[in-house]
This record gives sequence, C-alpha cells and structure tokens, in this order.
Amino acid sequence: MAFIQRQYLHYLIAATAGLFVALLGRFVFASDALDDAGGLLMLCFLLLVPMALGATTAHFIPPTATKTWSLVLGPVVTVMLFLVTALLFHLEGMICVLVISPLFLFTSWLGAFLYTTLTKGRSNDQNTYVVAAFALLPFLLAPLEGLLTAPHDFRRVENTIVIQAPPAVVWQHIIRVPPIQAQDLGPSLVDDFGFPRPVEATLSHEGVGGVRRATFERGVEFIETIDLWEPQRRLSFSIVPNTATIPPTTFDEHVTVGGRFFDVLRGTYQLEPAGPGRTRLILYSQQRLSTRLNPYAGLWTDYVMSEIQRRILTVIRQRCEAPAAAPSV
Repeated sequence: MAFIQRQYLHYLIAATAGLFVALLGRFVFASDALDDAGGLLMLCFLLLVPMALGATTAHFIPPTATKTWSLVLGPVVTVMLFLVTALLFHLEGMICVLVISPLFLFTSWLGAFLYTTLTKGRSNDQNTYVVAAFALLPFLLAPLEGLLTAPHDFRRVENTIVIQAPPAVVWQHIIRVPPIQAQDLGPSLVDDFGFPRPVEATLSHEGVGGVRRATFERGVEFIETIDLWEPQRRLSFSIVPNTATIPPTTFDEHVTVGGRFFDVLRGTYQLEPAGPGRTRLILYSQQRLSTRLNPYAGLWTDYVMSEIQRRILTVIRQRCEAPAAAPSV
C-alpha cells in the first residue's frame, strides 16, 4: 500500500511541476513586457510552453510508469489541469481555452516524446539539464520572436442558401432584418463559445451611403456603410465595430472584433435566380487575421463566421418562405 501511495505521489508531483511551468509561461507572456510582441498569441507560448509542460511532466513521472502514461496520459492530465485552472480563476475565456486546447495537447505530447527520446540511456543529472532546457527555451526565444511582425491574412467566408421565394421578396428581407428571437436561430456551438447572437439590422435609408446598424446581444453593434446597391442583385457594405457600445467584457481581448488580432472588414449579399420562384442567396464576408499562427487560427475564425452567416441566412429563408412574406412586399 505504501508503494502505491508513493507512486501516486510521483504522479502528483509530475502534474504539479508541469502545471507550474504552464502557469509561469501564462503570466510571463501576458505581462506588459511581452504584450506588444503578441503576448499569449506568440509562438513561444502556444507551442514551446506546452512542449515544456509535456517534457516536465514526463521527467517527474516515475520510471516504472508505462509509456502510455509518460507520453500520453500524463501530459493530457497536466494540460487539462492548466485549462481548468485558467477557467476557474478567469485567466482565459471559454473561447480561448477551446482554441488552444488542441495545440496544447498535441505539443505537450511532442514535448514528452522528445524528452524521453533525448534522455534515453542518460543519467539523472543529464536528464535534469534536458528538462531545464525545455523549460527555459520559451522564455529565451521570446525576445527574438518579438522582433518579428505578425503577418496579415485576409480571409473570405461564404455561405449559400436556396430560398423558395423570388428575388423581390428576398431583397426586402436582407436590406433590413427585424428583431430575431433566439428560437429562430436554433442551437449552435458558437453560443457555447460565448459569442453574442444576432438581434436585428436597421437601415438609415436605401441606396449607396445608407447605414445599416447590425446589433447583437450584450450591446454589440456594427456600423455597415453601404457602398454597392443593386436592387434584387447585390448589397455590399464596409463593417466597423461600434466600440462605444461594446462592453469590454463581451469579448476576450484576443478575439475582439476590430482589435489587432482580428477584424471583420466587409459583408456582401448576392442574389441569383435558382429557377421559377426560387432565389440563391449568397452571403460572404472578408476578415483580417493578424497572428503568427494564422493557418490554425483561421480554422476557428472561419468556422465561427460561417456559423453566424449560416444562422442569419436560415432566418432570412424562414421569413421569406412564410405565407405572409409575399403580401408584405
């Protein structure tokens, strides 16, 4: 029984040591000293810190443990402890935890694998030097990464839906969008992420220069200035977040629309004939993504934007196909 308790103690020490490395990285990279360099969106934090977590966990796991524990389960437990701690103490929001969790899991496994490979057949003293190198590497390379400029990636997200209504009916339902109820939108994972639901879109006047105000829950509003007005064919507008109405707690700083990492620039509705009495409605938007991990971050931003657009198109279709839609136009 004493042996089992001691073994459990080693596992606890391993997880605690890995958690300490991750929390230290989180506070250091969130500090003012590294904020201008990218902070928590630096590659040194997103890739090297979880590698150090995995290596540290593998270092303290007892030699009698299976490879499954050393290479897979140990890092998984430590990563989950870190993510739960970040949520419980409000270090990060749910969306950030969901975005980084696949990266942290994969790179922690990689760190554990590299550590066990590099230390195979070495003495304990040599193993200590190896794990120390893993733990120090993110902090040593951070100033060098800070010299690099984050690239700008301009992405387009497009959604299409076919509506059983003529273009004249569909047009009236896109230039203005009356208040939307939550049940009209249906369930979506973006709600669990904490993104506000769309509420309505008003229009100051028809034609080029008209201003749409697209409002979302929790005080989020976007000013959409129309620069292309082709009745029953195309409606296009620039998008600027109304920062005066958006509470600072609505979005995590790393996913704030209009921030240095992400912005939504334009939106376009395009109507195409799809047969007698049918219309193909296309909604596409352009976003700017400015991180050092744009290909990965773009998978998440594309998904979120696609879900938002899909739900809006679904509401428009429901309203256009309602029996009262045609007479109202």
